[in-house]
Amino acid sequence: MFSYQPPLKDIRFVLSDLLDAPGALSQLPPFAEVDDELTMQVAEEAGRFASEVLFPLNAVGDREGCRYENGEVKTPPGFADAYRQFQEAGWPALACDPDFGGQGLPSTLNSMLYEMLSSSNHAWTMYPGLLHGAYACLHKHAAEELKQRYLPRIVSGEWLATMCLTESHAGSDLGLLRTRAVPRDDGTVRITGSKIFISGGEQDMTENIVHLVLARLPDAPAGSKGISLFLVPKYLPDGDALGRRNAVTCTGIEHKMGIHGSATSSLQFDEAVGWLVGEPNRGLAAMFVMMNAARLAVGIQGLGSAETAYQNSLAYAQERLQMRAAVRPAQRRGEPADPIIMHPAMQRLLMNQRAYVEGFRMLAYHSALALDAAEHHPDERMRADMDAQLALLTPIIKSMMTDQGFYGSSQALQVYGGHGFITETGIEQYLRDSRIAMIYEGTNEIQAVDLLLRKILADGGKRLEQLLAQIDATIAQENTGPMRDQAGTLAALAQDIRLRVQRIALAAPSNPELPHQIAPEMLRLVGHCVIAWLWLRAAAVAREKASQDPVFYQAKQDTAKYYYDFILPEAMQQLQIVDNTLRSAEKGEPLRLLSDVMRQYAESKA
Repeated sequence: MFSYQPPLKDIRFVLSDLLDAPGALSQLPPFAEVDDELTMQVAEEAGRFASEVLFPLNAVGDREGCRYENGEVKTPPGFADAYRQFQEAGWPALACDPDFGGQGLPSTLNSMLYEMLSSSNHAWTMYPGLLHGAYACLHKHAAEELKQRYLPRIVSGEWLATMCLTESHAGSDLGLLRTRAVPRDDGTVRITGSKIFISGGEQDMTENIVHLVLARLPDAPAGSKGISLFLVPKYLPDGDALGRRNAVTCTGIEHKMGIHGSATSSLQFDEAVGWLVGEPNRGLAAMFVMMNAARLAVGIQGLGSAETAYQNSLAYAQERLQMRAAVRPAQRRGEPADPIIMHPAMQRLLMNQRAYVEGFRMLAYHSALALDAAEHHPDERMRADMDAQLALLTPIIKSMMTDQGFYGSSQALQVYGGHGFITETGIEQYLRDSRIAMIYEGTNEIQAVDLLLRKILADGGKRLEQLLAQIDATIAQENTGPMRDQAGTLAALAQDIRLRVQRIALAAPSNPELPHQIAPEMLRLVGHCVIAWLWLRAAAVAREKASQDPVFYQAKQDTAKYYYDFILPEAMQQLQIVDNTLRSAEKGEPLRLLSDVMRQYAESKA
């Protein structure tokens, strides 16, 4: 039977053993009281809500979907009640400012919560998924009056929020958006335009919805430099009560490949009342607070999907009898078939999933700790360093984790064989649901370009070098230990990345397409380098603690070696692609990616 068990033991390993998160967090003034007991108490309660309340609704949401009638949306059975329980338990307020009703706990614990929510029910998690990003955006950029009016309701979860960026003609190119904002003498604006693909744009879970909308003021310059951010509620507050309905209409919901329980809405704004958030024509800067939070959250969605897929394919492989294994224990030699987990092909599929899931959990929580330090560390230099590292890691998290959410689900389905392709077993829903995460919040191709051009080349590789210096320090500690061969492999990869970045920086001015052509490979190279670093650290920690739980900690060491032996070699292929492309550029021979046949076809249609 398809199920989800919160991976509390693995979460404790990452947070307590590997990262010493309670110790690190207690050094930050707002979190001085955070300890291991509190951390695991939150984990256990989050896991209980996810597995007992949300997971049973996952298949229901997929089967029933959302219903749209006359501008209103009905979410699947049980979704609204689950949200009521979520709100009453105080989960939306977990990592928010106590001045606005929050619990003041670390973002690290919020990331842990959302991993388990995403593992249990991706579609449902879309509704509260933007709450913290909206909170962070308004907390940093909104005028005090707007904060006082809206933040307490957002922090409590009484009102949900959306992020209204996309327009049908613009997609990810926000510079093309046409939604207009006309100022009024009373300090408000009137918003007119259409937005599509708005997650939770209409729903029956909260009485009000706070839309954060990108639009243009009348005198705005063209392109992305002329975009402003506005707060536009579904209902206009009237003191402590709701006033009249604003001129925001849901014109329909999308019929999608997956996440059927999430209402992906089209919205029409017809001179809707709104308020400016932040400075005029600086809307993208304000919205990026929310977008970066969303990208980290989407990466964790990928981790959540991959975790549940792995759990269930492992359980199935232990039970499914098929064929005789190449090597059979004596007690099974009279049996007609063996569990498929005994077959090396299945072991490879399972270990690939495991190595990625556990590696990405390390990266997710390492980055969540960096976020807490970037916001709350008493040393300004440390805050800046952590913010820089987080900026570097965010596109890797969003891209590689969502890739694995989909490909891990596909590998899990492969373990199920033909039974995975039918709906009764449940794994095919995870495959369908997880595919969208590679697209929204900036496609993974956009993430790769962002990493290479804006996060590596733009500062001459300084942020990258700071990260590589941390990796070098770990390598130096392991150079004479049991993992010295793996440490040597990682050292070579780190140096390979340095050299390629230097060559790209020299070649790019005369060949501006070059970084775009090899950005996906560079993202995975840096990503693999970071994951290999974390696995090297994890193996060392597991070795030190082996006597406490020999089977568990030996499995960590074995998985670390598997990552180096079977997964990290992918970097060799990526280096070869980068080198081939660089050689062409350095010879003055631009790489033409569009074949002559396709080029002729495109020209004939022009």
